[in-house]
Amino acid sequence: MPLLRSVTLKPARTGDTSDAYPFTVPAVRALRELRFPAAVTFLVGENGSGKSTLLEGIAAAARLPTVGAESIERDATLASARELAARLTLSWETRTHKGFFLRAEDFFGFAKSVAKLRAEMLARVDEVNEEFKNASAYARNLAHMPAMTSLAALERRYGVDLDANSHGQSFLKLFQSRLVGGGLYLLDEPEAPLSPTSQLALIAMIADMLQPASPPSQFIIATHSPILLAFPGATIYTFDQTPVAAVSYSELEHVNLTREFLNEPDKFLRHLMEPDLDSLSGV
Repeated sequence: MPLLRSVTLKPARTGDTSDAYPFTVPAVRALRELRFPAAVTFLVGENGSGKSTLLEGIAAAARLPTVGAESIERDATLASARELAARLTLSWETRTHKGFFLRAEDFFGFAKSVAKLRAEMLARVDEVNEEFKNASAYARNLAHMPAMTSLAALERRYGVDLDANSHGQSFLKLFQSRLVGGGLYLLDEPEAPLSPTSQLALIAMIADMLQPASPPSQFIIATHSPILLAFPGATIYTFDQTPVAAVSYSELEHVNLTREFLNEPDKFLRHLMEPDLDSLSGV
């Protein structure tokens, strides 16, 4: 059973900036109500179609914590999301404050910040060693305790060096470390740092969270990935038509184009790389 049942766009009131972004995006302007009947919902469409815009608006309206960025209330890049959130009504089956909002571009900054924080804690340990070099071991251990406790907690959650892993490994480690039952998870193009194998690993993690023995969780994911879109039982909304509409996996242009390309890559590449004969002849 989903936690978030639906999102509705309220009519503009006098003074609302309904003639400015993000309300100029056709999919947003035409939105009335979007339902989430499944535990996993995908938003798919070309760049600029509005899928990420709506996801950000839902995150702001739900007041979800972010990963790797400032809070939604302070992040300058999410100003339009806050404007959209003011016009959104979220209908809940079970209200939750667990979960998070994650954009692929924010992840890379987060890995760097974790590495920086760990380095600062290690530097503090070195400072304590210098300050207490003539003190007893007991006094030195007491002085170490705050930094060592924080360092141990950081490494327990993210490993010894999150930034030292590949982007895909780091992303999966971060993702898994933040998952708790009963959460709402909004993910914007999580496939960006992931290989096909890692995308399958992400599917497995999501499936584990949806086991009957676990508290109900929900995932709403904006993606271009045919691999992620194949998640069994997911609801898929395409933003490539107005208003947004539910489609089946087999109807998706992303899926069919990818399949056709993999079946005959030479055919596609030959067409794309053919020289422009008219321009070569000077016509």
